[in-house]
Amino acid sequence: MDGVEIAKCLDCVRKTAEEAGSLIYANWRLPKTVNELKQHDIKLKLDVETQQLITNRLLGAYPDFALFGEEGQTGDAKAAYRWVVDPIDGTVNFAFDIPHACVSIALQERTDSGSYQTILGAIYDPFCHEMWTATTHDPARLNGEEIHVSSRSSLSETVVSVGFAKLQANLNLSMNAMMKLTSHVRKIRIMGSAALDLAYVASGRLDMYLEAGVRLWDIAAGGFILERAGGSFHRILIPNGEPETYKLIASNGLFLNELKDYLGTSFE
Repeated sequence: MDGVEIAKCLDCVRKTAEEAGSLIYANWRLPKTVNELKQHDIKLKLDVETQQLITNRLLGAYPDFALFGEEGQTGDAKAAYRWVVDPIDGTVNFAFDIPHACVSIALQERTDSGSYQTILGAIYDPFCHEMWTATTHDPARLNGEEIHVSSRSSLSETVVSVGFAKLQANLNLSMNAMMKLTSHVRKIRIMGSAALDLAYVASGRLDMYLEAGVRLWDIAAGGFILERAGGSFHRILIPNGEPETYKLIASNGLFLNELKDYLGTSFE
C-alpha cells in the first residue's frame, strides 16, 4: 500500500473504532449479558456485537480483506491483507464497570513467506476519548499529536505493568516475574488491558509491560504503535499454546540488559 491508500485505511479505521467505542460507552453502566464465564475470563454478548459492527464497517469498505478477531474469523485465511481486531480489550474491567477498556484494530499485510506484518494500528479508549494511531507512513500519535516512549534508562525509575493470562503455567511465570521486579522498580501496576498497556508504554506513561501468554489480537495494534513510538516490542511465540499466543516484554528499550539480570531467560 502506498501512503495515500494507507491514509484512507486509517481514516476508515478511526471512524470504525470511534463508532465501536460509542457502542461500548453506551453500554458501560447497563446490565451486561454474559455469554461465557470462566475462572479468569468473561465473554460478553457485547463483545460479539462490537466485533460484528467492526466487521461490517471494515469488510464493507474492504471486501477482499480478511478479519482475524477474538470473536471469530471472517474471509480468506490467506488474503493479502487482514484486520486483527479485539472489539473490547479489557472485558473483565468493563464487565465490572471499571472504565479501562478499549477497541484495538490492526491491519496486516501478507509477506512473501506467508506470514503477516502489521502496517497500521489504532487503539481507542472511549472513556478517556483517546485515540492512538500509527502506520508505516506516519509516526505514532495520540489524538493527532506525535508521541514517544519515555527516556527513563534505569530499572529503578520505571513503572511496570504486568498482565496475567488464563493458563496456570503462564500465570505462574508472570507472578514470578512480578515478585522478582517488585523491589527493583518504582511501581508495579496491573491494569487489565494489554492494548492500553502497550499504548501507555508508547506514550511514556509506563516504561514496560510484560505478560506470559497474550493473544495476537491483544497486541498487534499496540505493539506496532509502540515500535513506531521508538520502543521495543520483544515477543516470543508460545509453540504449544493457543494459536498466535505470545510471551512478551514491551518497553522503552533503554533498560533491557538490566532487566535480564532479574528475569533471566524466562521471557526468551
